[in-house]
Amino acid sequence: MDRARRARRPRSVLALLTAALLAVPGITALSSAARAADADLAKNGGFESGLDGWTCTAGTTVNSPVHSGSSALQATPAGSDNAQCAQTVTVQPNAQYTLSGYVRGSYVYLGANGTGTTDVSTWTQSAPDWQKLTTTFTTGAATTKVTVYTHGWYGTGAYYADDISLVGPGASTGQPPAAPTGLRTGTVTSSSVALSWSAATGATSYAVYRDGVKVQTVSGTSATVTGLAPSTAYSFQVTASNDAGESAKSAAVTATTTAGTGGGSTDLPAHALVGYLHASFANGSGYTRMADVPDSWDVIDLAFGEPTSATSGDIRFNRCQVTECPNVESDADFKAAIKAKQAAGKKVLISIGGQNGQVQLTTTAARDAFVSSVSNIIDTYGLDGLDIDFEGHSLSLNANDTDFRNPTTPVIVNLISALKTLKAKYGSKFVLTMAPETFFVQMGHQYYGTGKWGGQDPRCGAYLPVIHALRDDLTLLHVQDYNSGPIMGLDNQYHSMGGADFHIAMTDMLLTGFPVAGDANSVFPPLRPDQVAIGMPASTNAGNGYVAPSEVTKTLDCLTKKTNCGSYPTHGTWPALRGLMTWSVNWDRYSNWEFEKNFDAYFG
Repeated sequence: MDRARRARRPRSVLALLTAALLAVPGITALSSAARAADADLAKNGGFESGLDGWTCTAGTTVNSPVHSGSSALQATPAGSDNAQCAQTVTVQPNAQYTLSGYVRGSYVYLGANGTGTTDVSTWTQSAPDWQKLTTTFTTGAATTKVTVYTHGWYGTGAYYADDISLVGPGASTGQPPAAPTGLRTGTVTSSSVALSWSAATGATSYAVYRDGVKVQTVSGTSATVTGLAPSTAYSFQVTASNDAGESAKSAAVTATTTAGTGGGSTDLPAHALVGYLHASFANGSGYTRMADVPDSWDVIDLAFGEPTSATSGDIRFNRCQVTECPNVESDADFKAAIKAKQAAGKKVLISIGGQNGQVQLTTTAARDAFVSSVSNIIDTYGLDGLDIDFEGHSLSLNANDTDFRNPTTPVIVNLISALKTLKAKYGSKFVLTMAPETFFVQMGHQYYGTGKWGGQDPRCGAYLPVIHALRDDLTLLHVQDYNSGPIMGLDNQYHSMGGADFHIAMTDMLLTGFPVAGDANSVFPPLRPDQVAIGMPASTNAGNGYVAPSEVTKTLDCLTKKTNCGSYPTHGTWPALRGLMTWSVNWDRYSNWEFEKNFDAYFG
């Protein structure tokens, strides 16, 4: 008996030790089956598929340096932006996870939020070469999703990250929904088609496809696709999604938009040349009389109407004084030349703003003054319409104004109201154009206003709500593809001035549409190609971003014929692209009409 007791004691001690270990908080015994279920839940942690799966405030992928594979993340903090890249991952409640990744740079962080217990992060002060960061956490009893992230620190330069993983038990996500049924069209206009369909069991969202390209994501069973061309046939399909993935596409339905006359001035030529005429100053290029503008110029923007003060809304147009422009014509000759241009089929507009003309319609009184004073200029000179060239600090978004489709900021709301009033006053032939900078339009693909975490430039993307609200009244949008910093395109790569690639990428965004601030549920719809012209400097004197005529030709070839393209993969071909805009007629004359001659040679 004594020997039998001694034989059993080791097993009892082992059992007691095991029970004691399991009672210690934070220590979990995993069966071999449970360990086998652990997986890397991070999507595209090596950034081999660009930024797919990640939402980044200032990130791109690079081919060097990399920790493994062929790509890594590069992100550059700037100002009050720490260049965070994050993704939300589906997890199990009450489960342990290990987050790790390789980083380079100074003050690089890796962490997880929304764990349901204690959020975690780890960081390195300095990593001149790749350094592995690792941290662990346990999810809460009701936690099914966590957000993992990496970021740098303000003003410390670019950092790099690669091979980010989140290892732990994967959540049971079931099966994707079945494809939706019952897809049908509703109201059809010249620029939009309403769609509806039957609910799919288990679906949490639906994606709408136009001609095979995803254009919208919604939570309900209806959507209106906008930004369509008149008298054009389109094919539509929808898919259903949940955490398990996306269904197959539904059966297609087709719809043909109505003819319509949205955008005004249907008598513009198929391909138009737009130029700004220095009507109130010489600017080193010399004064060009209205009568001396060649017939190649289809739209002539008089630069500039400016406010009496930034917030007055009272716009004045003062013609160049003889002391600055010795060859300036009289008012009578100027008006007569405008009428002659119009008789030849040309459009002459007053352009409001410019570099020095800050216009902030902060009140309804300023809005009304704007309408009245602009109308007076149009009537005095017998003009065809209005160009909005608001720059600098004219447009910015309030901190809580986050939806470009429903703006609330007074300077935005009042400008939209003023332009709609002018359009209604002058009718369908009223020409309305806009010339924003890339910062106010395409940069909205990455940032919109102050951003989700605050601290971003409130002007970023601020033109988007104006363009969107006026898209059915807008004749031309010609973004200034010059004096611009690098802009991220739809390929998630940064593009810089200096060649055709920049103009192709920036224009493709307007004609394809793009998520605003990277949000797939907030897509800026495409504009019609006949509403878009490309803004370029006429010469090296006119502004940063000048490209030679050969690069202009490459741009037009790629966008209208899909030939002669460079590295940027366009999302379509647009032979109806309206044309080109340049700053300016005066600078082109100064350069022996190089820009105009190239346009004429291309379009005949």
